[in-house]
Amino acid sequence: MADELCIDPAAVADELGAFIRQAVEDFRRDGVIVGLSGGIDSAVTTALAVRGLGPERVLGLVLPERDSAPESKRLARQHAQKLSIRCRSVGLSKLLLLMGVYRQVPLWLLPTRRLQARVIRRFYGRYTETFGEGESPFSAVMVGTRGLSGPWLNQAVAYHRVKVRLRTVLLYYTAELHNLLVLGTSNRTELAVGFFVKYGDAAADADPLAHLYKTQVRALAAHLGVPEEIIARPPSPDILPGLTDEGAIQMDYATLDRVLWRLEQGMDGEAIAGELGLSPERVRYVQMLTCRSAYLRNAPLVPQARAAPKATLQGCLEGRFLLADEEDDLTRNSAVT
Repeated sequence: MADELCIDPAAVADELGAFIRQAVEDFRRDGVIVGLSGGIDSAVTTALAVRGLGPERVLGLVLPERDSAPESKRLARQHAQKLSIRCRSVGLSKLLLLMGVYRQVPLWLLPTRRLQARVIRRFYGRYTETFGEGESPFSAVMVGTRGLSGPWLNQAVAYHRVKVRLRTVLLYYTAELHNLLVLGTSNRTELAVGFFVKYGDAAADADPLAHLYKTQVRALAAHLGVPEEIIARPPSPDILPGLTDEGAIQMDYATLDRVLWRLEQGMDGEAIAGELGLSPERVRYVQMLTCRSAYLRNAPLVPQARAAPKATLQGCLEGRFLLADEEDDLTRNSAVT
């Protein structure tokens, strides 16, 4: 891992365990629920929850469907067993069938998963060739498909996003049945470049990994004893056979994190390209991802005059009902006087 991204895993683990414990208390919940995918982010989040709360207050929910990799469920259950947490599985295939989702991208016409993955990679690769170095299918459909052309374009977008949102529906349904806090598993890299689905995997009550880059999550995973099979597994949204995070983003996480870190430090794109040995176009591509995905990280658009003021959660729980803006004004006035 690059020097600028190095962390103290032991200190971070202690801090995040305490963060989860405090969040549960603040929201008056009896524990937490995590969507277990068999991937590194959910594995780390679950281990942190156990560290902060103990295994008896953590529930893992596995949400497989027809296109999920077979090893995803196995790895998720094995990790849950290792951590001694409760684990439940809810299959989504029947719900997706009833919604007509699988008809949108008829992978079921192909007899094997290996063939499906090969077709998906070939399709994605050929579509990528229609763009220049500063664009990709992932970035192109981030804000809509007007002006784009391609077979099954809208169907493919809807096909994968509805799966992610359905997972979130089941997580919140189960959480509310048992008075649990939903822990998110999105990391800083994914959030920065828009590699998440709005009102899908980015929806959570608390996000313990949101300030950690993907490479830092890997370091934390090793410290927490996450199985090497999970750490070494190529990160994937697990919604289409053959599609991985890095294949979709068109950049490996190690490079992406180093670019993002420098952009967040305010470095010039040309300087970043020179320092990391990248073309200026590759750096501009990352800049474009962070800019284009801003709307995904923000609240919905509302008319300016109708924007609702915010109150702080802790203030409400303590019987202080000042709005956040008013509290800020009082703080500023006190500081001045």
